Amino acid sequence: MGKKIRPDAYGALTEALTTINWNKREYQDDIRRRLREHPDLFARLDFTTTKRETSAQLVNMLMADENRYRELSVELMTDISRMDTFPNLTKQTDAQDLLAQARSAVASLAKWVSRHADIAEERERFSAELEARRDQLARSRDFTEVLGELTQEFMRLHGMANRQQAGLEFEPFLHRLFSLFDLEPTLAYKLKGEQIDGAIYHETNHYIVEAKWLATTVEAEHMTNFDGKVRRKGKNALGLLVSVNGFSSGGKDIFKRGTSFITMDGGDLFCVLEGRIRLDELIARKLQHASRTGDCFFPASEMDL
Repeated sequence: MGKKIRPDAYGALTEALTTINWNKREYQDDIRRRLREHPDLFARLDFTTTKRETSAQLVNMLMADENRYRELSVELMTDISRMDTFPNLTKQTDAQDLLAQARSAVASLAKWVSRHADIAEERERFSAELEARRDQLARSRDFTEVLGELTQEFMRLHGMANRQQAGLEFEPFLHRLFSLFDLEPTLAYKLKGEQIDGAIYHETNHYIVEAKWLATTVEAEHMTNFDGKVRRKGKNALGLLVSVNGFSSGGKDIFKRGTSFITMDGGDLFCVLEGRIRLDELIARKLQHASRTGDCFFPASEMDL
């Protein structure tokens, strides 16, 4: 029997599949093209979840039946490891950062391909035997692992003595969290006369995002200013205002019967990081509540989880 494909190589494939496309539609089209001769695999994939989870699902199926899918695994690894252009990423606002992530993931995969010379040279030499699943789970960066890393990062920020620095690092933390749930975040950008922390895209809705980690709650004045920013974007614009330490009662009262934005606080973030509710589901339920009641505030603690 030939040389086994190491779990690390499969893990690198998961990371590369996740990062070479940004938009979910293009991601799904790319997977469909790569699996055109294996409709049985494509039909079993769940594209309603995140790209990372779908990629892990595909790779786990390849690992679970390496006898059957070894040539496909080799084809995916070799083709992706040779990629040098990423058309979908170049269209994004954060193209430079996204391209850097994709190139890093592809380079990592290419290292494993080069270590398995027979991957690139002779597919038939691969071993059909599979490493134990627990080894794969320990080595590959799956969805749960990344969420765990973000939980540790959040706790680190929470314990920092330099609160100004913690506030600065909060934005990239949120960017990673939004990315994990395929919310297509963009970093801070400027409109004429105002600063916007960023934006996300969820279920055809585009949200302006502003995030605060203040020593106290966000007050009514700031909430009113944010409401103005959102409304100036157009009648169909939506906003997401994040404040780790919550919102003042006066501010919540103003936006209790009519709002252009939803809110998220530290309790909401903990529920997501602990796996009690998915971030995309949380946002959907908050929007549904706001649309029905006009209330900007609907914490996860009041939801039936």
